Amino acid sequence: MAEGPRGAILQRDKQSYAIVPRTPAGIVTPEDLENIVKVARRYEIPVIKITSGQRMVLVGIKEEDVENIWNELGMTVGEATAPCVHYVQACPGTVVCKYGLQDSLTLGLELEEMYQDMHLPAKLKMGVSGCPRCCGESHLRDIGVLGKGNGWTVIFGGNSGGRPRIGDVVAKDLSADEVKDLVKRLLVYYRDAANPGERTARFVERVGLDAIKSDVLSQVPYIPLEDLNLK
Repeated sequence: MAEGPRGAILQRDKQSYAIVPRTPAGIVTPEDLENIVKVARRYEIPVIKITSGQRMVLVGIKEEDVENIWNELGMTVGEATAPCVHYVQACPGTVVCKYGLQDSLTLGLELEEMYQDMHLPAKLKMGVSGCPRCCGESHLRDIGVLGKGNGWTVIFGGNSGGRPRIGDVVAKDLSADEVKDLVKRLLVYYRDAANPGERTARFVERVGLDAIKSDVLSQVPYIPLEDLNLK
């Protein structure tokens, strides 16, 4: 089967395409917005939809226009089907929100930059929330990070799809640097042990949280062994 245009998703009519520019942690610049408006008008794009992942999808593009639109946007592809990190959803946290306890926006941007090109068994989504109100939907993402007054909580194996699953808490009271290290360890473990196409929710159900704690957390120097609670 021939591949379609770069970063484009064939639509229901089997003729037009959609593209999703990457907007890290939901952040867009005035220049990004201006470029989106320009291409939408120039190429008569009929639909611009805000997605649940804090991104914008441009729908109804002609095949021959896709590459020109990418070039004029000057934005990278936000993956929608590939087996990699699709996005990091993040709330404003302490940057502006009066409820914020941790800087979720900065951490979310850092996580997306660090892992956006990592090849994985299946698509993966992250959610970073700056307080227990959990506006980043951290419990329903493959990797969730939740800010509290005494540090960050890391959650693994959440999913909000057709078989929803609340993710498991794997560590608490971490610094931002410890979060980034633990996320890397979890992603590498998942990458190396999951089956092709297996999302983290199904992966955790198959291998069990105790195995993850034994194989991953027991090697992490900043988590006391007594906190693992292995059965």
